[in-house]
Amino acid sequence: MKNIRNFCIIAHIDHGKSTLADRLLQVTGTISDRDMKEQALDDMDLERERGITIKSHAIQMDFKYGGEQYVLNLIDTPGHVDFSYEVSRSIAACEGALLIVDASQGIQAQTISNLYLAIENDLEIIPILNKMDLPGAMPEEVTDQIVDLIGCDPSDVIQASGKTGLGVDKILEAIIAKVPAPKGDESQPLQAMIFDSVFNPFRGIIAYYRVINGVIKKGDLVKFVNTKKEYHADEIGVLKMDLLPKKEVRAGDVGYIISGIKRANEVKVGDTITTVANPCPDVVQGFEDVKPMVFAGVYPVDTDEYEELRTAMEKLQLNDASLVFEPESSVALGFGFRCGFLGMLHMEIIQERLEREHNMTVITTVPNVSYKSYLTKGNELVVVNNPSDLPPPAHMSYIEEPFIRASIITKSEFVGSIMTLCIEKRGMLTNQVYLTQDRVELNFDMPMAEVVFDFYDRLKTISKGYASFDYYPTDYVKSDLVKLDILLNSEQVDALSALVHRSNAYTLGKKICEKLKELIPRQQFEIPIQAAIGAKIVARETIKALRKDVTAKCYGGDISRKRKLLEKQKQGKKRMRQVGRVEVPQEAFLAVLKLD
Repeated sequence: MKNIRNFCIIAHIDHGKSTLADRLLQVTGTISDRDMKEQALDDMDLERERGITIKSHAIQMDFKYGGEQYVLNLIDTPGHVDFSYEVSRSIAACEGALLIVDASQGIQAQTISNLYLAIENDLEIIPILNKMDLPGAMPEEVTDQIVDLIGCDPSDVIQASGKTGLGVDKILEAIIAKVPAPKGDESQPLQAMIFDSVFNPFRGIIAYYRVINGVIKKGDLVKFVNTKKEYHADEIGVLKMDLLPKKEVRAGDVGYIISGIKRANEVKVGDTITTVANPCPDVVQGFEDVKPMVFAGVYPVDTDEYEELRTAMEKLQLNDASLVFEPESSVALGFGFRCGFLGMLHMEIIQERLEREHNMTVITTVPNVSYKSYLTKGNELVVVNNPSDLPPPAHMSYIEEPFIRASIITKSEFVGSIMTLCIEKRGMLTNQVYLTQDRVELNFDMPMAEVVFDFYDRLKTISKGYASFDYYPTDYVKSDLVKLDILLNSEQVDALSALVHRSNAYTLGKKICEKLKELIPRQQFEIPIQAAIGAKIVARETIKALRKDVTAKCYGGDISRKRKLLEKQKQGKKRMRQVGRVEVPQEAFLAVLKLD
């Protein structure tokens, strides 16, 4: 066990984690040059197309150093703030972390938040300055930032480049020298923690675990403590580029288990595996449950596909434990699920994965957060996840909305415009610190609901992509919120309802009406689009009717003949408007989310 090293790679998005992981795999000979491709560990098409990591990927490398054979278990983690749950799970399975900082961009918000996660779990941090081959690299300046942040020695910072392979051998040496070997006792009862799982259509569910104490052998009867289910370990082994079966996996190592589990809800990430014959006395203190930030309804386009959507969601949940969902129904869209996501990118990725991996076309409603509403009668608490759950105003005493503490790191030239954006989003500046002469950290308290919509995109636009953003939830605060309804042809569309602050209700209502006017196709009759708060209409747009030229056949003759035909057409339009239904196209739902 003294020759095992478990470590993960953490960094802000786009600082070169996956590229560096590729080099480590090549240098240790885990992957042959013939099979080598960019982002070797990212196995989803989606990850390659967007150039981001969505899932953590575990892999084992063998490395010979100083005449001894070492086993290195590497976990490559995502960098985007929406996938920080993946990072927290990876960190729980490791003893060390490579902290990668881009030499041309310096330390950014996600670098700091991932670093704190690692420090809380007592990991050994190895700082690495990546992208040293870039002409814009600023090694001295960024090294000073790292030294300020971690308090290490400037000589500890390894200069490297994932693209050219510079410094990779130094990184491997540092991992062996600095990362502690796992502590564990092979003679004790088996105790292993599940940190990830995937669904395989032929083998059932494959769970990935880290053995803390004891040994797991092929054919053992094992028990999953949380779900209290028992299984035979049909196949166990370690994670190379492909799964590599072994007879046993010992303490300190990372492996997989296939035991013919078919149902998604039988595997919980963070659960403990032990043997039935000799169970361990206590469970592993896993990581906390995920806190979804953004809620949206996901509905199948065809209501008959409800059960298929449920199966697809369960399979996705195996692979992405931060997805939370429960059934709900809507007047406009039928049966579907209320899903909790960690952010807007997470929501977009889930929607795309449902379409690609499970062939499910879905409609997503306007995302929102969950509010607490207190009734006048007995001050009873009602949790509102969907604007349609909101109690009528007469029965409601007040509403509280979730607030977050946001930390934004940016260049000093963008401070003014970022402050304007945050104040427009009802944020309050709590702190402002100059990290270096031209890098500022701004802290804001702001409502979660304002960040859900389009905050991140606008922040990136204002700061030319230089601002980095990270947040964590703080508390619920009493606010003056109203429910904004959208009416089409006097019928309420509940999928477009939103809870908004009273001061923003008029402008938002006006914008949604204008957007829908552009996107809803014209009908044979006139369609009024209205935004309403209760019974009060605050904005209106009208889609003009398509008219057939009924007077074309009149040549000459009296004007009364034309009038008669026009009058007849008018009556027909009126009747049509009473029975006519307006279909809202999917693009309109999505466009309302992207209102600027």
